[in-house]
Amino acid sequence: MRKFLIDTEEYKKLVDAEKATQDKRISRKLKVLMLRHKGLSNEEAGKQMGLCSVRVSQLVSEYKKNGLEAFLQKKCGGNHRNMSEAEEMELLERFVKQAQAGQVVIARDIKAAFDKKLGRDTGRGYIYMLLERHGWRKVMPRSKHPKKTSEEAMEASKKLRTK
Repeated sequence: MRKFLIDTEEYKKLVDAEKATQDKRISRKLKVLMLRHKGLSNEEAGKQMGLCSVRVSQLVSEYKKNGLEAFLQKKCGGNHRNMSEAEEMELLERFVKQAQAGQVVIARDIKAAFDKKLGRDTGRGYIYMLLERHGWRKVMPRSKHPKKTSEEAMEASKKLRTK
């Protein structure tokens, strides 16, 4: 007897779960399991679903080991932020007021306020991602115009005008 055989009762549950889900990834995994129930080999099921045979074997093994409930859970993480978006906006509001008043706002100051609120040190890169997420951009005055003429050319021009 094969170790990872999917019986008819399990197949009915898979069909019901596939109809109920809105997630394409989960639906694809369930379809692979349904193909395996129909007697297709790992290679055949993988070819139909655009997967390699090893991945099909892993999916069947995962289903048999953890069951349908664990199989249906979304395992994608995301949003590992330290604060909610509202808290971030509240923190940045003070710096927005400074910038509108004409003061220079430095990322180091924002990082210090952020670290103080969290109570621990965060990376500098996190602060730049925070600023980008809230639509901030780096605006700096140029030290000189890129097409500025040399000092000698300006002096020569002044001498021509005075004559």
